Amino acid sequence: MDPAQASRFAPMFKALGDPVRLRLLSMIASAGGGEVCVCDLTGAFHLTGPTISHHLRVLREAGLVDSDRRGTWVYYRLIPAGLTVLAALLDAGQNFIS
Repeated sequence: MDPAQASRFAPMFKALGDPVRLRLLSMIASAGGGEVCVCDLTGAFHLTGPTISHHLRVLREAGLVDSDRRGTWVYYRLIPAGLTVLAALLDAGQNFIS
């Protein structure tokens, strides 16, 4: 892996290095209909709304989730390509990066 590739993938791994963000990603991945409202995520944590929003922004900036605003609520969904890249990098038997 060259330095540019490492710089591109590091934020994804860094985003998943936080337990709250890992749980959020899991909750979004398991949501029925492929997306979940932020209002349904906040109740699962003993954190303020702005803190949850910060963690979701980190996941979004890392390319792992995307979002849409609908009225006052924001809905989140996975970006499958981001997870596919991470899975390929972790698969030691696959020559993903040349």
